[in-house]
Amino acid sequence: MAANQLTHLMQFCAAAASIGLAARAAASPPVTVAWRDKPPYHYTENGEAKGFLLQRTQEVFARAGIEARFVNEPQKRIWANFAHGATNYCSISWYDLPERQRMAQFSTAIHIDAPHTVLVSPVAVAQVKAHPTLASLLADPSLTLALVDGVSYGPELDAMIARSANQVMRRTVEATNIMRMLAVGRASFMFADRADWDFYRQHEPSLHVVVQHEFPDLPPGQKRHIACSKDISADVMGRLNAAITASGGPSSSK
Repeated sequence: MAANQLTHLMQFCAAAASIGLAARAAASPPVTVAWRDKPPYHYTENGEAKGFLLQRTQEVFARAGIEARFVNEPQKRIWANFAHGATNYCSISWYDLPERQRMAQFSTAIHIDAPHTVLVSPVAVAQVKAHPTLASLLADPSLTLALVDGVSYGPELDAMIARSANQVMRRTVEATNIMRMLAVGRASFMFADRADWDFYRQHEPSLHVVVQHEFPDLPPGQKRHIACSKDISADVMGRLNAAITASGGPSSSK
């Protein structure tokens, strides 16, 4: 075979391979990307999906060249989907915890939270402020700690809660419902994401009686990631990670 014929054949094969790859990519269904209601990160207002981290994630998928279908689902359904082997599936804004790694793989960090803050019922302010540290607060059996059941507050704070001597009230509700319980004195205190609290206190006048209080030994803020089903390829995860890095790395809460 002449050299020029060999060259043409090689060019034809390379073009065919590229066309084949493009066709397979086009035929691939979009990745389903689930997000839960968590203002101001991602939420619905007047039927419109909003939130700074939802927008950031949409931009990351677009930058990575990954077609995605964003859907709003409850937290428990999202993790039930992962547990039951959902495929071609991702979800945004999660802590990377050992128990979750059995069900999903995680991108590099897309956001870093500020440390949690403590919110206090107006009827328990004096009792809570009498404690100089968080460790001391959690050792007080006369106080009731309200928690959103089924969520993580980060590994370090979860461990401190597990050792707590407080009376613990767990409820399968949104954080804003726990805040309302504090406002009417049904619990003494709770831990809150600062971004959540800043959003809710501006939108719900009934929460103005709740007092925010800081402790010097609150654990540092946690990193949030995109969680994806195990079948998502290493190539796709690599493109997501590269897109996060190219767009400035993880954002952060103040």
